[in-house]
Amino acid sequence: QVQLVESGGGLVQAGGSLRLSCAASGRDFSNYNMGWFRQAPGKEREFVAAISWSGGRTYHPDSVNGRFIISRDNTKNTVFLQMNSLKPEDTGVYYCAADIRPNRLWVTQRITDFGSWGQGTQVTVSS
Repeated sequence: QVQLVESGGGLVQAGGSLRLSCAASGRDFSNYNMGWFRQAPGKEREFVAAISWSGGRTYHPDSVNGRFIISRDNTKNTVFLQMNSLKPEDTGVYYCAADIRPNRLWVTQRITDFGSWGQGTQVTVSS
């Protein structure tokens, strides 16, 4: 089991930037794809970004593509989410999660493929 701790959230004005971090401990971090999800009040948790275990492949949905960038540093067991040009609709609790399968060959966006969720970090974007 891997333990995940997110940080870096906060209050920012529209158009601003934030960088989220997710520190992992426990099982071998470098063998697992990682993902970021978010959940706004009253809404379902939605996929934001994912990165392969090697860091060589990433996937971002259209809603954040070109604004958000996921990356990882396997030497520090950390995954990052750089968020630029933030919009009020980006507001929510952001969670990182580890793929349940080691060395998966493709980068999945299915929430059911992820486990070991962190506690989340709040991001609030004011207009």
